[in-house]
Amino acid sequence: MIEALKSGTPVEKIVFLPGVQGKVIDEIKALAQQRGIPVVQATKQNFRALASDVTTQGVIAVVSRKQYVDLTRILRVAKERNEKGFILILDEIEDPQNLGALIRTAECVGVHGVVIPKHHAASVTTAVVKSSAGATEHMAMAEVTNIANTIIELKKNEFWVIGLDMSGDKLYTEVDYKNPVAIVVGSEGKGIRRLVKDHCDYLVRIPLYGTIESLNASVAGALVMYEVVKQRSAYDQRTPL
Repeated sequence: MIEALKSGTPVEKIVFLPGVQGKVIDEIKALAQQRGIPVVQATKQNFRALASDVTTQGVIAVVSRKQYVDLTRILRVAKERNEKGFILILDEIEDPQNLGALIRTAECVGVHGVVIPKHHAASVTTAVVKSSAGATEHMAMAEVTNIANTIIELKKNEFWVIGLDMSGDKLYTEVDYKNPVAIVVGSEGKGIRRLVKDHCDYLVRIPLYGTIESLNASVAGALVMYEVVKQRSAYDQRTPL
């Protein structure tokens, strides 16, 4: 919440339970006052209705819907930073916790933007914002109607598209990520859809040595994103991980 207030995210109001206090609460109130955001108290019943199933500390921010950008804006982020493009595509991720965790990792590794589908997937809700630790407020995100068409557009901009798939013919460490890349992570149960797979340049797998057949989507995505950072750090002689 503090990240949202500091970053200028549109916040309609801050809602507290009566009696809630502490340093963090004082900071939230101060930031809200600086931005002219109303601070109100709510009964436990009304607060629970607003908070849904999200774990809180007696305070929530009622925020406006996430402001999405188009793909052109994400491509411009890479050019503004003078960096090779690095995009994360999430194909029908349905679990808000996974979506938030993936966005958090993406922000930490310097991804220029995240692409999600408009349908059959989690959108950026309060639960996602919370699980991302505020990373959604710093990440350019595009919500698109057709992931396959987005991949085609990225290829026109000289991106290589790498999908995570258990049946991939390469290990995730065997692909060159130093050129502009888009990493595709599929849904928790079904993985990447067939049409999306068909548009990927490579399908890569992560080796598993236990009895469980797959990794959590956010963990798998994090491994590949950090492999991108590892290879690029070694290539441009930045401080290695």
